Amino acid sequence: MSSVACTLEVAWDDGLIGYDFGPGHPLAPVRVELTIALARAFGIFDEPSVTVTVPRPATEDELELVHDPGYIAAVRRAGQTGRGDLRHGLGTPDDPVFAAMHEASALVAGATLAAARAVWTGQAEHAANVAGGLHHAMRASASGFCVYNDPAIAISWLLAQGAERVAYVDLDVHHGDGVQAAFYDDPRVLTISLHEHPATLFPGTGLPTETGRGAAAGTAVNVAFQAGTGDAGWLRALDAIVPPLLRAFRPDVLVSQHGCDSHRLDPLAHLELSLDAQRHAQTVLHELAHETAGGRWLVTGGGGYELVRVVPRCWTHLLAQAAGRPIDPLAQTPVAWREYVRDRTGRQPPDTMTDGATSEFTSFQLGFDPADPVDRAIMATRNAVFPAHGLNP
Repeated sequence: MSSVACTLEVAWDDGLIGYDFGPGHPLAPVRVELTIALARAFGIFDEPSVTVTVPRPATEDELELVHDPGYIAAVRRAGQTGRGDLRHGLGTPDDPVFAAMHEASALVAGATLAAARAVWTGQAEHAANVAGGLHHAMRASASGFCVYNDPAIAISWLLAQGAERVAYVDLDVHHGDGVQAAFYDDPRVLTISLHEHPATLFPGTGLPTETGRGAAAGTAVNVAFQAGTGDAGWLRALDAIVPPLLRAFRPDVLVSQHGCDSHRLDPLAHLELSLDAQRHAQTVLHELAHETAGGRWLVTGGGGYELVRVVPRCWTHLLAQAAGRPIDPLAQTPVAWREYVRDRTGRQPPDTMTDGATSEFTSFQLGFDPADPVDRAIMATRNAVFPAHGLNP
């Protein structure tokens, strides 16, 4: 798969950096700025198969595919007045009010919609919005650094265009609760979230027993990892859960959220992944997009709070993978980018595109160890949802 040249549309505008909760907030827009700079330094946007599209903000009607009109009005009002609205989660430490909050948030949603449009219309096989992936926002409230839920809006738009099945895979260390909630009753959408256990991390949801409701039973899938889980266990679970479900579901489009806060250096969570495991997961999802979804793959960013060493490298790998031109993990980061990082942040940039990990794991198919917490998590999830898809746990 890695040798296949894929067409990729990247939705980008410098205005996306305007989604900014202010100094000291963990979701610092410099992480996206450094990602785009690194991707450009590697020449990804110069590839003939890659197109960069300037997105427009999502319209009111598009936002209302997921969000309550009264909530949208509250976001607009808060950004104009500077006053919070705690009924709608606005003005909390996680989601402080900032000027033009509605406009900045609508542009993020619009960029993910532009990516969805590119994939659905065939403009490109794959499309990306690394500034997106704001998966915690609920129908009528902001949550967890997320104002408008751009992945859910894009999925709803795809369904409105005639997509019969959409699969969403969320690799963020935090449960993809907002996307799950948006489609908990909708059998057309399969949501799969791999995250740290809710007992130890926000948002406190994402148990394997959360499986969907009514006709959608079995379409909400949650894998909850104990704090401290590393590459081998995480990749073992990914392999045991995601490929079988995607092959059974056969989505028209695969949407994936690539929050990289599962990395061992992330300051807000407690998993122990390497950049190399995250890169391996990108490869797996790319291959599954071609195998199960006709190549239609929409990718977003997400969480990730190690702003210099982790986020830019992870998402540059993601863009390169989606372009069908993966970067050698042993490659040196470009000198000009390192200088830019030092000037911009005063921090020391990484020298290479790897953490030096192997990304090796043992397949779950070779045996189940009931004493292993990862294997217990795998079995809890498989028991909860596999039968609904005609699969043996």
